[in-house]
Amino acid sequence: MNIIVCIKQVPDTKDVRLDPKTNTMAREGVASIMNPFDRHALEEAVRIKEEAGGTVTAISMGPPQAEAVLREAISCGADEGVLISDRAFAGADTWATSYTLARAITSLGSFDLVLCGKQAIDGDTAQVGPGLACQLDRPYVTCVQKIRSLAGGEMVVERMMDDGFDVVRLPLPALLTVVKNINEPRVPSLRGKMKAKKAEIKVLTAADIGAEKECIGLAGSPTQVVSVFTPPPRGNRTVFTGTVEEQIEQLVERLKAYL
Repeated sequence: MNIIVCIKQVPDTKDVRLDPKTNTMAREGVASIMNPFDRHALEEAVRIKEEAGGTVTAISMGPPQAEAVLREAISCGADEGVLISDRAFAGADTWATSYTLARAITSLGSFDLVLCGKQAIDGDTAQVGPGLACQLDRPYVTCVQKIRSLAGGEMVVERMMDDGFDVVRLPLPALLTVVKNINEPRVPSLRGKMKAKKAEIKVLTAADIGAEKECIGLAGSPTQVVSVFTPPPRGNRTVFTGTVEEQIEQLVERLKAYL
């Protein structure tokens, strides 16, 4: 089984900044990590490979430094890493990102399953997974919390819902986005780290994947951030000080005026 895992390098949530000139996320000089949801997608892909055989290819769209998360993916069990990197991709929204990923996956050849995290913690849109499935013209299920079975050219999964879960059967090739409770990601082994250090990361540019210029980056993004601002405070605010007991007394006195 040929499994593709989409991984994103995201800023550490403790150090997120916006560029006031471009209204996009500032990434230079900011500590980066593998998107937590993608870590669970990677773990699930490796588990499927260990049980059913096949290969796991981790792909990531980003600047050259995103190579780090691909090496991390290899250390956790992926067979190879592919970096989709080109200045022309900069500023892409979810639509342009989905298009670019789809072109890259298509250029790699046939696949049986694409796994993505439910969403990225920097944008929180949860749009790229479904968008990618549509670009690839493949069936998909979002928010998967368990893969029940995988055989005979189809799979049965549980999709997390607010009031329980749905059981969904879908044919392969397909795409899934997964939630965190699907598994517990493994810690990289020493052998895995050594393999990742020596691995050759394949780099694909816009020309390599045959991407149309009008469909990538800012130029290919139907949605753009026009401005970023801090909402002004609404209404009068009162800050209580002192011990907890003193603050409670102050609050009670203030509320008495409204009784």
